[in-house]
Amino acid sequence: MKAVHFGAGNIGRGFIGLLLSQAGYEVTFLDVNENLVSHLKQKREYPVVLASDQRETIIVRNVTGINSATETEAAVQAVAEADIITTAVGVNILKFIAPTIAEGLKKRLSSGSPAPLHIIACENAIGGSTQLKEHVYGLLDEATRSKADSLVAFPDAAVDRIVPLQQHDNPLEVEVEPFYEWAVDTSQMIPGYTPIEGVHYVDRLEPYIERKLFTVNTGHCSAAYRGYLKGYELIQEAMDDQQIADELYGVLKETGAVMVAKHGFDAAEHEAYIQKIMERFRNPALKDEVTRIGRSPIRKLSPNDRLVSPALQAFDRGLSYDGLAKSMATALLFDVQEDPEAVQIQQTLNERGASETLTHFTGIPADHPVHQAAIKHYEQLKQAVK
Repeated sequence: MKAVHFGAGNIGRGFIGLLLSQAGYEVTFLDVNENLVSHLKQKREYPVVLASDQRETIIVRNVTGINSATETEAAVQAVAEADIITTAVGVNILKFIAPTIAEGLKKRLSSGSPAPLHIIACENAIGGSTQLKEHVYGLLDEATRSKADSLVAFPDAAVDRIVPLQQHDNPLEVEVEPFYEWAVDTSQMIPGYTPIEGVHYVDRLEPYIERKLFTVNTGHCSAAYRGYLKGYELIQEAMDDQQIADELYGVLKETGAVMVAKHGFDAAEHEAYIQKIMERFRNPALKDEVTRIGRSPIRKLSPNDRLVSPALQAFDRGLSYDGLAKSMATALLFDVQEDPEAVQIQQTLNERGASETLTHFTGIPADHPVHQAAIKHYEQLKQAVK
């Protein structure tokens, strides 16, 4: 069996590629990083280290790589021959890999009797595979789209595994936390699919996507921004600060209340999930920088992402949102010169002020209570850090 995975980065190698290899697939990584691709071709294996006391090492075998920028024909052929295609490139990059997938599908679907194919975008986004399908279908003619409708499926997925910033002598080595979750929406799959061990197949994906996004991702950046303002370098240092830990718990209680009300999660089970997430953030083996976790604050402040969406959903249900509003305020104060999005926010603050800046990036109007709560926290925090 052949798997094609777009993105040979840490998530690709340490999570998706690992599970696909363990499921018996020959995994071909498509990437534009020639260093990673050449090492994959040469070694055809790589180590994955679990960040725990035992530091177990798993050797992932039967892998190779293709440079999708310079080896375009080979990349298209790999797509045409794949039994499954996955991605871990970042949702903003999906449009750039769509042409390779589209050309591969054209070649595949023009053959005699092509087998059904699942294409799964494993991204930190709601509806990642659906977005990828839109990009790909926009490049196909009507006849090819019609054929693809019955033979190619783009099931949405939710993925969760923390991969810290790392440096290794072996460029292919990757360190990941032991915990992982990969949920795939079966309602969008072609009947008769071959299940992959380790994947959680569900008939309603939205609850799992939002639970992960509004607990893990909301929590991670909320702790990171607060830690940054207190001068901490590592997320573990921030989590050791009782004030930050208490505030983080409050934020996750707010998002949790939305999840219980909206999706019917059991309140006790979700409380246990919150505690599990906080323990993951504290994991001393996962040394991770607050500046890495907090990077790209514009994306994190966007209307449908981890801070704004749960806050507005909480407001609409008459639930608490004050901790989430403070998280938005801390994101505005994330002043890291190496982060282009942080620089852009600071420039906008200087030119337009806090209220207009918040509305510009979040879409929340100035007269909205969530906006007003966030600005109140911003002004208080700004005074405190002077």
